[in-house]
Amino acid sequence: MDLSFLLHSAIPSWNSVVLLVGFFTYLAIAGSIVPGKLVPGVVLSDASRLHYRCNGLLSLLLLVALLGISAKMSFISPTAIADRGLELLSTTFIFSFLVSLVLYFAGYKSKSKGSSLKPHISGNLIDDWWFGIQLNPQFMGIDLKFFFVRAGMMGWLLINLSVIAKSIEDGTLDKSMILYQLFCALYILDYFVHEEYMTSTWDIIAERLGFMLVFGDLVWIPFTFSIQGWWLLRNKVELTTAAIVANCFVFLFGYMVFRGANKQKHVFKKNPKAPIWGKPPKVIGGKLLASGYWGVARHCNYLGDLLLALSFSLPCGISSPVPYFYPIYLLILLIWRERRDEARCAEKYREIWSEYRKLVPWRILPYVY
Repeated sequence: MDLSFLLHSAIPSWNSVVLLVGFFTYLAIAGSIVPGKLVPGVVLSDASRLHYRCNGLLSLLLLVALLGISAKMSFISPTAIADRGLELLSTTFIFSFLVSLVLYFAGYKSKSKGSSLKPHISGNLIDDWWFGIQLNPQFMGIDLKFFFVRAGMMGWLLINLSVIAKSIEDGTLDKSMILYQLFCALYILDYFVHEEYMTSTWDIIAERLGFMLVFGDLVWIPFTFSIQGWWLLRNKVELTTAAIVANCFVFLFGYMVFRGANKQKHVFKKNPKAPIWGKPPKVIGGKLLASGYWGVARHCNYLGDLLLALSFSLPCGISSPVPYFYPIYLLILLIWRERRDEARCAEKYREIWSEYRKLVPWRILPYVY
């Protein structure tokens, strides 16, 4: 009976379609007209570069304000997402699948010679559909890769806000839910404060846009990163003061490493001579940064990301493995991605990479891995 109920709840409805289309429409309009810093992307192989309007923070705050006013005036329910979680999940999954097919056929037919739209066809249908064919496909002037990752991060916050509204409605709001919500909100807001750093990440500059990124941005980020909130709606966890302090420490330390490493790499790409930790940066072969966090481990940013993921789950206690799905999955994903990055860097930088590996022997966690 429970399985039947879940399956029925996962059937897409017109309400979920309207919510999703309305969300994407708002993002498209806001992304184009809301004021924001115009940030140049990295120089591509054909010497061209894209420019990104980083107005995500203002767009997000405006969206939350509009939704708050609409809820106050009873135009929408603040628990609309929480009430239709499975519906929205299945609807978004179908949308992601269809979009990735469109991207595949559009990329396959592209005759562009530019780095952004040039088709990269391996001949393997599944591989090309999964990883994508084009680097930066666009729709009506919108860079889809940047658009989708923004949608995923905003969607995560909207789900959490609806979940906490449901918790208040049900009378189950407690310290665990507040702590989880606080950590996630700070992380998401910080992401948009530093949105321009995203323009120099591997996903944006190197990964092609296929099902892997579309599904990851639109489905995986918002719906799996919020599992802890959904779990806390049905499970009460009493946290001691010591547990709360420990959770806060894990979050703050993870944030320091994650944000610090990404900021150092971003600044280095913009100005290779900028000081790091008060000293001139150590650079291998004129290309690879080996100072600051990047002199501690070759992928130190992944360590910060893992600690942050763990901090989102710790408020749920240790009675169930379900809330720890995200950090466990992320550990597997980042090790897989780190291996892919290592192989690509070894091929791209060759002897320079070997020298860097000798200077910085640890991959993610010093003295462990």
